Amino acid sequence: MIRRSLRARFHSVYWERPVALPEGPRIYVPNHHGWHDGYVMYAALTQLNHGRFYDWIQEYKAFPLFGRVGGMNFPPDDANERAKTIRRTIRLLREGDASLLLFAEQHLHRPPELREFGRTLELISRQVPAATVIPVAIRYELCFHERPEAFVCFGPPVEAGPDLSRRTRNAVRGQMDRLRTMIDYEPEKIERLVAGTRDVNERLDIRRFRPSHRSNIES
Repeated sequence: MIRRSLRARFHSVYWERPVALPEGPRIYVPNHHGWHDGYVMYAALTQLNHGRFYDWIQEYKAFPLFGRVGGMNFPPDDANERAKTIRRTIRLLREGDASLLLFAEQHLHRPPELREFGRTLELISRQVPAATVIPVAIRYELCFHERPEAFVCFGPPVEAGPDLSRRTRNAVRGQMDRLRTMIDYEPEKIERLVAGTRDVNERLDIRRFRPSHRSNIES
């Protein structure tokens, strides 16, 4: 369902394929400027094939099937349930090569600003000192195609220590600037992650599809 939605909603999803990501548990921290952020990150993280990852979902009851791909209940109106999910996440990260997708801004909002990061990032990092924090940038553009394009890139790990939330927020902002520069000036660094739906003119380009049309007519 997630992949089908990405193919239907976007012309393409692109990424800068990360290299030399550390082993062990990781906390991926992206900006949260789009409804499809979780879908885009799912496509990227499953392509990395670095073990299971978990994602806290505020509207989990509306999307219970996401529990099969790492979704965890994180209701905004139930502090006890959120605490239970945090404790379970800490246990799972300590047990093996699992990771957490954490939207540290807590709420979806309009770009381009970044909201303050919550305290949960520092809590998880203290409780799972082996976890590496990876800043991530996601960007959407609607310009050259009928449907938007999505872009994602991963930054170098943020060093553990004091003031982690602020430093991670700065790192995410830096990756957002770097991603914009890559899109404009270094497109060769970006590759297609998900092929979506082509524009109507691309689908109806007779010159491109003439061989298959001819064979259909002849048959």
